[in-house]
Amino acid sequence: MNKKEYPQRRRRLMQMMGHDSIAILPAAPMLVRNRDVEHAYRPDSNFFYLSGFAEPEAVIVLIPGRPQGEYILFCQERDPKMEMWNGPRAGQEGACSEYGADDAFPIEDLDEILPSLLEDREKVFYTMGFSAEFDHKMMEWLNLVREKSRVGVHAPSEFVALDHLLHEMRLFKSRSEIKIMRDTAKISAKAHCRAMQRCRPGMMEYQLEAELLHEFAQHGCREQAYQSIVGGGANACILHYIKNDAELQDGDLVLIDAGAENKCYASDITRTFPVNGTFSAPQKAIYEIVLAAQHAAIDAVRPGNHWNDPHYAAVRSITKGLQKLGLIKGDLRTLIKNEAYRRFFVHRTGHWLGMDVHDVGEYKIDGVWRLLEPGMVLTVEPGIYIPPGSKGIAKKWWGIGVRIEDDVLVTKEGCEVLSSDVPKTVNEIEALMATAHSSAA
Repeated sequence: MNKKEYPQRRRRLMQMMGHDSIAILPAAPMLVRNRDVEHAYRPDSNFFYLSGFAEPEAVIVLIPGRPQGEYILFCQERDPKMEMWNGPRAGQEGACSEYGADDAFPIEDLDEILPSLLEDREKVFYTMGFSAEFDHKMMEWLNLVREKSRVGVHAPSEFVALDHLLHEMRLFKSRSEIKIMRDTAKISAKAHCRAMQRCRPGMMEYQLEAELLHEFAQHGCREQAYQSIVGGGANACILHYIKNDAELQDGDLVLIDAGAENKCYASDITRTFPVNGTFSAPQKAIYEIVLAAQHAAIDAVRPGNHWNDPHYAAVRSITKGLQKLGLIKGDLRTLIKNEAYRRFFVHRTGHWLGMDVHDVGEYKIDGVWRLLEPGMVLTVEPGIYIPPGSKGIAKKWWGIGVRIEDDVLVTKEGCEVLSSDVPKTVNEIEALMATAHSSAA
């Protein structure tokens, strides 16, 4: 990430906040996995977006127009003994020299200093509910300022949701962000291709998952954007299947929904392919419906279209395809109106993508679907799922679950599929898998 972006973001936020305001944003806490073992630390996305600072026990304070400096960072002090165990800290000097803070104070001094920073400010921009403990602290600090009213000190009278402004900023990706997301998608694409090439009947789902993680780590992505879904056969019909502990069977499909996280930016890609490298006729029929729906949805991702246009395009295409196969019957318009497709296509076609896999940003403005604009990134992921035992459905369709998902950037001219390096036509997938199988033989 271009380091110049962080101060630009802070300045833009403070311009929107206006004078006589203050913004307060705590870092994410460390999370305990079990007993005295902690999860790997991942900074809060809003916090990192404004600072690039990735240490726990920190608080950002922004005060527009403050003569001594508008950006204050409270963080841990340098401590050679603790750093020997857990690695180096920036400390107050590093907070200023490396992370651009105008002022930096030890986190232990927060209770002493923050109340004075609240004095004579009209608005506090803060996200209530992020941390119950920090909410309680905020009220304590505010009450301390209120107690000074008799000596002429004015306490803030209004709290404003900080995340509303930040989330709208984060929705539109800069060139630096797009570059990271493009790189992240390419890394994830390599992982999906590797999984296709390594897949064999008799493998365990977690062994295929290991191929993904190997490729992520080989390219510097130590973390997944979310827990990978590797579902063979009927498991592909479970939308958030993460057990990944079943054996992959000859003749089944396997659905992989996985993406790397790179520099705190997510990718989110899904591919479905045959375990043995060849689609059966029923599998191919369902797959082609989903692929056509995805193409229709991606074609609808362009500036001026609204958020629901890609979903509607996918719904129309899937309904038409299911009707053609006889899985649903009736007039096309009536089937769409009555949502007959929802028996097989149970989720929406996508979501925002960015620092969080289900990224921030409003989908509607004043109750109306918002228009797509350049710089937005979204997923396009239609699917069809037919669990075993589906009543009134011929047995040949049972256990087929197909989802195809790509990461799509809205551009001035239309859109760019960031994850286009992963094969997704039947011929491309079968050819890739055939090449891998023949070389292994």
